[in-house]
Amino acid sequence: MAPAVGPRRPGSLAPILSGTLCLLHIAGQVCGDQSQGAVFLREFTLIRRESLHDDFLSDLLNSHKIEDASSRTARSEEDRDTLWDAWGPWSECSRTCGGGASYSLRRCLSSKSCEGRNIRYRTCSNVDCPPEAGDFRAQQCSAHNDVKHHGQFYEWLPVSNDPDNPCSLKCQAKGTSLVVELAPKVLDGTRCYTESLDMCISGLCQIVGCDHQLGSTVKEDNCGVCNGDGSTCRLVRGQYKSQLSATKLDDTVVAIPYGSRHVRLVLKGPDHLYLETKTLQGTKGENSLSSTGTFLVDNSSVDFQKFPDKEILRMAGPLTADFIIKIHNVGAADSTVQFIFYQPIIHRWRETDFFPCSATCGGGYQLTSAECYDLRSNRIVADQYCHYYPENVKPKPKLQECNLDPCPARWESTPWTACSSSCGGGIQSRTVSCVEEDIQGHVSSVEEWKCMYTPKMPIVQPCNIFDCPKWLAQEWSPCTVTCGQGLRYRVVLCIDHRGMHTGGCSPKTKPHIKEECIIPTPCYKPKEKLPVEAKLPWHKQAQELEEGAVVSEEPSFIPEAWSACTVTCGVGTQVRMVKCQVLLSFSQSVADLPVDECEGPKPVSQRACYAGPCNGEISEYNPEETDLLYGGLQDFDELYDWEYEGFTECSESCGGGVQEAVVSCLNKQTRETADESLCVTSRRPPKLLKSCNLDPCPSRWEIGKWSPCSLTCGVGLQTRDVFCSHLLSREMNETVVLADELCHKPKPIIVQACNRFNCPPAWYPAEWQQCSRTCGGGIQKRDVLCKQRLADGSFLELPETFCSAPRFTNQQACKNEDCPHEWHLSEWTQCSTSCGEGIQTRSAVCRKILKSGESVTVNSSLCPPLPFSSSVQPCMLTACARPSRPSPKHSPHITAIRKIYIQTRKQRKLHFVVGGFAYLLPKTSVVLRCPTRRFRKPLITWEKDGRHLTSSAHITVAPFGYLKIHRLKPSDTGTYTCSAGPAQEHFVIKLIGGNRKLLTRPLGLRVEEEASPVRKNMPNEALRTQEKHQNGIFFNGSKAEKRAPTVDPGSRYDEIVSRLLELRGWPGELFTSWEAQDSTERNISSEEDQNPEQALLHLPFTMVTEQQLLDDLLRNISQQPEELRDLYSKHLVAQLAREIFRTHLEHQDSFLKTTEGRAHPVAIPPHKHVSGFSSSLRISSPGSSGEMKSDQPHRKPVILRKISAAQQLSASEVVTHLGQTVALASGTLSVLLHCEAVGNPKPTITWARNGEEVQYSDRILLQPDDSLQILAPVEADVGFYTCNASNVLGSDSVSIAVTLAGKPLVKTSRLVMTNTDLPVVTVDVGSVIKTIQGVNVTISCQVAGVPEVEVTWFRNKSKLAPLHHLQDGSLSITNVSFSDQGLYSCRAVNLHGEVTENTQLVILDPPHPPSQVEDMKALLSANGPNFPSVLTSPLGTQLVLSPGNSAILGCPVKGHPMPNITWFHDHQPIATSAEPTYSILEAGQILQITNISGGSQGEFSCLAQNEAGRLVQKASLVIQEYWWSVDKLVGCSASCGNKGVQQLQLKCVLNSTEVNPSYCAGKAKPAVQPVACNRRDCPSRWMVTSWSSCTRSCGGGVQTRRVTCQKLKATGVSVPMSNDVCSQLAKRPVDTQACNQQLCVEWAFSSWGQCNGPCIGPRLAVQHRQVFCQTRDGISLPSEQCSALPRPVSTQNCWAEACGVHWRVSLWTLCTATCGNYGFQSRRVECVNNRTNKPVPEHLCSWRPRPANWQRCNITPCENMECRDTTRYCEKVKQLKLCQLTQFKSRCCGTCGKV
Repeated sequence: MAPAVGPRRPGSLAPILSGTLCLLHIAGQVCGDQSQGAVFLREFTLIRRESLHDDFLSDLLNSHKIEDASSRTARSEEDRDTLWDAWGPWSECSRTCGGGASYSLRRCLSSKSCEGRNIRYRTCSNVDCPPEAGDFRAQQCSAHNDVKHHGQFYEWLPVSNDPDNPCSLKCQAKGTSLVVELAPKVLDGTRCYTESLDMCISGLCQIVGCDHQLGSTVKEDNCGVCNGDGSTCRLVRGQYKSQLSATKLDDTVVAIPYGSRHVRLVLKGPDHLYLETKTLQGTKGENSLSSTGTFLVDNSSVDFQKFPDKEILRMAGPLTADFIIKIHNVGAADSTVQFIFYQPIIHRWRETDFFPCSATCGGGYQLTSAECYDLRSNRIVADQYCHYYPENVKPKPKLQECNLDPCPARWESTPWTACSSSCGGGIQSRTVSCVEEDIQGHVSSVEEWKCMYTPKMPIVQPCNIFDCPKWLAQEWSPCTVTCGQGLRYRVVLCIDHRGMHTGGCSPKTKPHIKEECIIPTPCYKPKEKLPVEAKLPWHKQAQELEEGAVVSEEPSFIPEAWSACTVTCGVGTQVRMVKCQVLLSFSQSVADLPVDECEGPKPVSQRACYAGPCNGEISEYNPEETDLLYGGLQDFDELYDWEYEGFTECSESCGGGVQEAVVSCLNKQTRETADESLCVTSRRPPKLLKSCNLDPCPSRWEIGKWSPCSLTCGVGLQTRDVFCSHLLSREMNETVVLADELCHKPKPIIVQACNRFNCPPAWYPAEWQQCSRTCGGGIQKRDVLCKQRLADGSFLELPETFCSAPRFTNQQACKNEDCPHEWHLSEWTQCSTSCGEGIQTRSAVCRKILKSGESVTVNSSLCPPLPFSSSVQPCMLTACARPSRPSPKHSPHITAIRKIYIQTRKQRKLHFVVGGFAYLLPKTSVVLRCPTRRFRKPLITWEKDGRHLTSSAHITVAPFGYLKIHRLKPSDTGTYTCSAGPAQEHFVIKLIGGNRKLLTRPLGLRVEEEASPVRKNMPNEALRTQEKHQNGIFFNGSKAEKRAPTVDPGSRYDEIVSRLLELRGWPGELFTSWEAQDSTERNISSEEDQNPEQALLHLPFTMVTEQQLLDDLLRNISQQPEELRDLYSKHLVAQLAREIFRTHLEHQDSFLKTTEGRAHPVAIPPHKHVSGFSSSLRISSPGSSGEMKSDQPHRKPVILRKISAAQQLSASEVVTHLGQTVALASGTLSVLLHCEAVGNPKPTITWARNGEEVQYSDRILLQPDDSLQILAPVEADVGFYTCNASNVLGSDSVSIAVTLAGKPLVKTSRLVMTNTDLPVVTVDVGSVIKTIQGVNVTISCQVAGVPEVEVTWFRNKSKLAPLHHLQDGSLSITNVSFSDQGLYSCRAVNLHGEVTENTQLVILDPPHPPSQVEDMKALLSANGPNFPSVLTSPLGTQLVLSPGNSAILGCPVKGHPMPNITWFHDHQPIATSAEPTYSILEAGQILQITNISGGSQGEFSCLAQNEAGRLVQKASLVIQEYWWSVDKLVGCSASCGNKGVQQLQLKCVLNSTEVNPSYCAGKAKPAVQPVACNRRDCPSRWMVTSWSSCTRSCGGGVQTRRVTCQKLKATGVSVPMSNDVCSQLAKRPVDTQACNQQLCVEWAFSSWGQCNGPCIGPRLAVQHRQVFCQTRDGISLPSEQCSALPRPVSTQNCWAEACGVHWRVSLWTLCTATCGNYGFQSRRVECVNNRTNKPVPEHLCSWRPRPANWQRCNITPCENMECRDTTRYCEKVKQLKLCQLTQFKSRCCGTCGKV
């Protein structure tokens, strides 16, 4: 046994071969140097060099090449895998967690070696293992605990981090120092080292990066980020010096926050370190670090080392809690602590999204900001947290334009016109137009259809539909006298429809206000002649009210208010202005008119007034004055009475309000107000109202009510309608809505915040993601997160346990359409052979996926045609080895020479090597060698024509691989086979007879002797017989003869050799009869010659050529048309003969030089043969002159061309030879045309004119020498005369032109020529040419005339360029195509006239499949929309149907002219097939077959043919049915007892192949019965009942169950057993367990705090309280412990005076630009207190939208386009590096141009 060899790194090929051992891959691949990337190796076998033969090493070097690693990486995977099969599936992962390995294999499909590897690896299961899983290497060691080592058991512990071989399984026996390598390789996926991700695969340590990828070198940075740059953490280092004392024993060294890494502290001194921790949930802990070791503190590993004079603390991190490192005073000396760690940056700046756009359309601007984000809590915090880290750089804000789309068109209206009537109903109108505002703010009218998305405003409306004012008379007052005749008064007012005193009534219809009255009581005082009018104050006021008329549309007197009395006491006067005025309704304004424009009496403008007694004096009685002032007041006894005292303030400041008259009880004497009880109630005057402030109101903001809050919590929004309006008249309720710009006061806010307090946690679904499929069902998913909306509007993401409500669904079925029909291809099957060439197939099923997601199988005709290559492909595996033979790599090899030898002169002995063909002369001895490798020569065997050869007197089989044949004879012809194990090579020997004919194998000597005289006496007849009956491609036999296969494969060169031997020019002495062979012939080679190839070179009369040369010649001949093969073969054979002679002469020359001084075997100059051969070729070619002798061979006719003397036009007799032009003159009496031809047999001469045979007459004569004579020529004799010479071997023809007086003459032909195979076509003009594309066409235009004729060519009447013309006037068109099709005209012109002849060129297109088949599919759909269909193809297609179906077959074909189509079924015309019922539609393109049965299946083909060719396309119909078949039994349902059964499984099959069960839907299933199994007694086992209910709901309870030992019998009966029986088999289950260990908890809360939270509304803030979880005993717990209970609210709204605030804005600043589109202006916006009007922090106003502090301005085009800044923010733009943006490049041209 070979000694074991340790593992070594693979090297290159050279050291493998030069070393002692060679490392060979099982798959035959040579090991290469793989220094880069991951290296994966299969198992290897070690083979000693001494065991390798030389032949094997030679093959190894020849058949393998070193693969350069650089070339492997440079080439793409696709290039390297062209010979590989597809990669196989990935294997199962070697581990379920912690990182394992998986591999995939592939095989080489080529018989040669494939480049690349046949195995690949990848990592898998890259998830952390649970803590209880343990170490993977330790598990492998523990697996050997049950295996004895040197006779005893050990408990094995892993030995890790072996520097020499980290991937071997080395384990140490527990408690001992024994270390043993238990396995050479650990399992794949085992870590190489404990502190590294590198893993072992196939025993080699492979690099694994932190991204868990093989070969990756990516590492974690100090912050723990894979491939990070260290920017997410910061290095913290420092030193602490203790300052402890007896009173201060403990102090804090440093606080290390959560998530820190690489912590290291070193204490030097007598003091001691200890830890305090605090988790994110608030749980606190402490560790005293009393001893050296590794501890787990709050899930963080802590490594502590304690020394006498120092302590070292290490924590790799990341820390899972906040660690506070403290120091405890122990000794009197001071201690120092040095610490270093990487602290995570938990607060980082985060750029916000762009704020809402400043405009919804027409162009606005928006900015971004930056906010400080807490990475631990995922919340936004105050900015100062981010300022704490110098590494944090706050992002600069970004500015961009937004909503640049123009605003949509809108309706805009003009103000309403004045009402057509002031009362009683009228109409008013306005203009409404559709306008559009551009980005510069310009408004323009557009078409109305652009505004049709909203209803158009009305343009006419009714107005003033109220009743007109009317006169209203009040009750009459009492009579002014108490006796006799007096007066009474009443108030008459003009009252409108609202009952208000107004103007507008006609004075003509006004009722009177006073009338006489009579009191029946007689008077006792003297009567006055006239009644005295009582003038009570309230009557006067009534008259004043009447006089205080309101301006109306009729001119009327309008008095103003009375002035104050001119005195303060006594009697004075009052004055007032009285104007004639009118109300202009169209402008609602008052105009003054001349007094004469008003009708009626003018009210008085002056009156007396009494202001009471002066200085308390009693005035003297003056009757007139008293009467004037009081109007007879002495007649009244009442002292107190009611009076009107002015009016109240107007109820409205504009638009029409109401004033009410104030009624007071007055002392009539003092004019002082008295108590109302002193006045008589019944005499109280009526209530009086009058209109006031009738001027239209100025524009103002109309404010609607706030809408309900959009959210119930977490800051919602309320909106209201605010619009600018103009109140024209409150009385008519006439209001006009104006543009916002017309209201000068700031617009009230339309949005405000509401309900600003935290919401309870709830589920928030995100938007539905895109469907997983575009059709055919699919699933939509969305994220549903538990969040809490906070009072600032932000969201806090919480654990799912915080949301108690049911969670929203996170996925749903998509609602899309059915998918189109498509082919579903299975995987490729394995190669049909295990070696050599085979095929791979796969099945195709036409399927359709419905919108419900269900996949259904449909008729295959609904899917597009499937190419044949999609279902079948070839595959090539390694070459097959014969049974019980060595592999090909070590198999024997025969070195053969592929040449052909032709012996031309007798030789005594010739040497050959197997592999060729030899045509030899009889009586030549032959030595045949069979050189082999990797095979012992004495074991070589020889066969002749399949029969084993043994040594005899005629044939000697030598022991060294020789075969010698003594003096060849006809019976020796045949195939000789040399066999060396499985390797074989052949050599064919044929004999050449004395008549240069190959000898056929004789049936017997007698037959040969009888046949010899025939061959000698009838050489020509024998030649003809052989030519007639020879099978092959050289001779013109019948088609059946041409198709007959050659039986003997060794005869494939016989025809060529026979032709070579028949050629003239071979020296006759070379073929002397072998019977007369001279005995003095020399032996030019001997049996001892070691180099037969060199010996053959010295054979001066043996011709040698390569087999490949003759194979090419045969292939060229086979590709020629049948009618040209004979001619073409002769030409190629002649070329071959010249090549052989040339090569032979070169060999002879070299031979003469090397053998100078030696005598030639034959003294014939070599050049003699060449000259003789060449001369023979010349003589046999057409065109030779001279008479043929009778003994010369047969020759084709050749017409001799001669040049005649110049003729005269006036000659009466013209004699000329062919090839000339004859011009007939008026005096020409005779024309004689000579024609001389040579040939053997003698040619026959015929004459034709213009292509038609000449009809001889008494004027046109054929002379004895075959000349043609024309007597008295006339115009009808003009034309081309052709002399045709022919014999049995061929023909020749030459023409002569006869013209009339030299006029142009064109030789024409009226033939229709169709060409489909010739590469070159030549016709005379006048013909019709139909040819395929790619042919070279020559149209000959032979002309004649005197003087010389000029030829011009035209195509479709357009002149062609001269480059197409040949020298003789012919037209050459190369590589014709459809673009060359047309009418070609040849025009011949000279001095005597012109002639034009035409030739039509038609391009034929052979039938071929079209590139697009959409039209054909449409035809199929139209003729049978519900029928399965298939299109035929040249390779064949297939359609699978069920019996009784119908089908439609299409034959897509194109060609020109349109091909005729014929259908066949199984190669029989479909018209003769009676089985299927068919219909041929669409001119044969569609075949419809109905009621398909078993006889209908088979191959259907359509034959399309036209003049250019034919095309056959095929399709197969297959009748198949699906059915259920019994497959196998499934596993038993029970392992013991009486209920175990096995069910028979059914499968759906098609032709014994399992398919999808859906295909068998509806098919009857065979009846199957379950089979009983495992009916046996079960072993005894413990049986348990269910657990009882817990004794307590919380705080710790107990639950129990019953445990018994039972045994289940095969009968199904369960028998109780002793507990001891079950205890021996398994441990008794517990019957008692603790339950509900959780604490009894409840929510507790504190009292509400102060109302100082954020403002959420006017005087509305938020107050908080603490809500915490605690036990019933008052012990605080984390909130998660109470998550199952409803949590009380912790915030509520409250009233706060500090929230009584509003936004205050200043005036706009000047615009930053004077023109352009980018001007800005700003203003100051600040939050101020409503009461003090002083600024307060802006966050108090955040509940209201902040007014805009900037806006666009000066949006006008700039007149000049010079490069200058148009905004004052350009410096900021430059600082923010925004100059590259288009919107800033133009407006900051000056500043950005300096960048």
